[in-house]
Amino acid sequence: MGGPPSLYAYDSISDLARNLRAFVIDAQNQSIDRHDVFRVAVSGGSLPATLAKALLQESTGARDDTLQFSKWEIFFADERCVPFDHEESNYRLVKEELLDKIPEQEGKPRVFPIDTKYLDDVAEMADQYEQTLVQQFASRDSVRIPMFDLILLGCGPDGHTCSLFPGSPLLRETDAWVLYIEDSPKPPPKRITLSLPVACHGIKIGFVVTGGGKKEILRQIFDTEEGHQLPCGLVNSLAHERVAWFCDTAAVEGVQFPSRKSPL
Repeated sequence: MGGPPSLYAYDSISDLARNLRAFVIDAQNQSIDRHDVFRVAVSGGSLPATLAKALLQESTGARDDTLQFSKWEIFFADERCVPFDHEESNYRLVKEELLDKIPEQEGKPRVFPIDTKYLDDVAEMADQYEQTLVQQFASRDSVRIPMFDLILLGCGPDGHTCSLFPGSPLLRETDAWVLYIEDSPKPPPKRITLSLPVACHGIKIGFVVTGGGKKEILRQIFDTEEGHQLPCGLVNSLAHERVAWFCDTAAVEGVQFPSRKSPL
């Protein structure tokens, strides 16, 4: 059994973004040194805006503060089954908040969105996205579960992450890499999502959570047995010390689990 996850709390979003940047660049550098590519899975919600604030800061030029976007491959931890121009599209969020704003000289990531021709067949869309992962992470014969270099996630007010919701039968899936849901408790109803085994298998996993509206669910996730069974709590329990939470102080108010300031 591994050690506990890390919980970092900051007085301002600027401090959070600065430390999140250091965490991401450290993961990037280790990954490029290891296999000359940086495979990242990102979720939607408020995450893309905070991630953009972290990554679009001016670099000092040092290796530990330099983004090599041309080495990045960006995948989606979950996606809403809507057109790319829809306000609920995670791809649209990431594109508008981050991708469109990356300076040309820093290079552009390779991005793997859903195939929107399957919007009316969500099961096929999940299968197609799983095939995308198979193609990028080698064949299923040689890779039982794809291992992302970094997975960046959010936490819903009910403790859901990706599109894995509390009590969902999807949480019991052990073989598939990508799952579909047609009756999400949060709109839009049709989504695809990484399965829990894949979401827990990243070399590094980062949650980004801000605002006082999240303090009660974080208290449950970190301080109660019931919270350990919520999707976010299951990621903590299964991935242990590979998980780091980047929060503002409002989000961790009342949480007894000890928090720290710096990830490095």
